[in-house]
Amino acid sequence: MKLIENIKKYFSSNYEVLAAVIIFIIVIVAKLEFYKTIILMLEFIVLMEVAKMISDFIKKEKLRLRFVIDIFIIFLIRDVIIYTSHTNKDYFTIIFLLFVIFIFFIFRILAIKYSPGIVKPQKENNKED
Repeated sequence: MKLIENIKKYFSSNYEVLAAVIIFIIVIVAKLEFYKTIILMLEFIVLMEVAKMISDFIKKEKLRLRFVIDIFIIFLIRDVIIYTSHTNKDYFTIIFLLFVIFIFFIFRILAIKYSPGIVKPQKENNKED
């Protein structure tokens, strides 16, 4: 009984593991090709990110660059998976896409680091006159 309680406690705080197990079982039972499943999940994530970006834009009337970059990164990862799953691989295209993903990661880091929403407190000079 304690083992079952520990398993329930683990899955109650780690939903992503439970979701991954369920998806994996569905892929095996339905005899789906794994790379196609990954591609569909990445497309779903792109759609979620687009919906989040639009919702955020409507609520705050601001477009966060990070969301746009995330969408492009996920979409490019999807393309890399598609190109690597072909029997006749176009290595130049794959390497080019990986290079573009790397550039987008740099842009993402810079977008977070130099975000205008983050205000750094200024030090006050306490000089006595």
